[in-house]
Amino acid sequence: MLKFDLEKSDIKQFILLFVFALIIWIFYELAGFAVTGGTPQIDQSIILAFRDTNDLSDPIGPKWVEEMMRDITALGGVAILTSFTLFVTLFLLIENKPKIAALLVLAITSGMIVSFSLKYGITRPRPDLVPHGSYVYTSSFPSGHAMLSALVYFTLAGMLSHLPVRRRVKSYFYMIAILFTFSIGVSRVYLGVHWPTDVLAGWLMGIGWALLTLVVARFLRMNGHFSSD
Repeated sequence: MLKFDLEKSDIKQFILLFVFALIIWIFYELAGFAVTGGTPQIDQSIILAFRDTNDLSDPIGPKWVEEMMRDITALGGVAILTSFTLFVTLFLLIENKPKIAALLVLAITSGMIVSFSLKYGITRPRPDLVPHGSYVYTSSFPSGHAMLSALVYFTLAGMLSHLPVRRRVKSYFYMIAILFTFSIGVSRVYLGVHWPTDVLAGWLMGIGWALLTLVVARFLRMNGHFSSD
């Protein structure tokens, strides 16, 4: 029975690593557009779909929707994400889970470094089809808000899932991560500050980094490194 459990765990680890490799490959393909300075036609079509056809400076919907989108996009900002990370880290320390807390901080810190490195390494210009609805000062690819929100919220969900909670609670953590990540990415396109492929690339890399963290966490747990927390 023990041998079967170990083999089953190995299969899960292999699947996670395969998904991570697939994500990296798709990201590489998307980066090809950014490096060459091109953008698929669908990028332009989606951005324009969020605008009044008679006035491209006016996003669709009433003014309160535009204001709500600014509120949502703030959930992917560095200050908010850092705060959430700090809160959960302190919670894990209070719960006497120092190793999980350390892995959480390492994963998110390294992911942020990767995000900023990619943005400064791949200098894709911001969309110029419509006026921007939010202040931006870095290059466009990948979307930092999309990548960091996916990285932080999915990593937080994964680390909290290591606590002795019911399966439905773990599912709830991931549902919140999906809701926040998706909404933030859509808000970036709605505000006209990112191409949809920027957001897609950010989602992929953020989720990929969170997956890699999950692989490491599962490996450490299988080898008993979390058992004494």
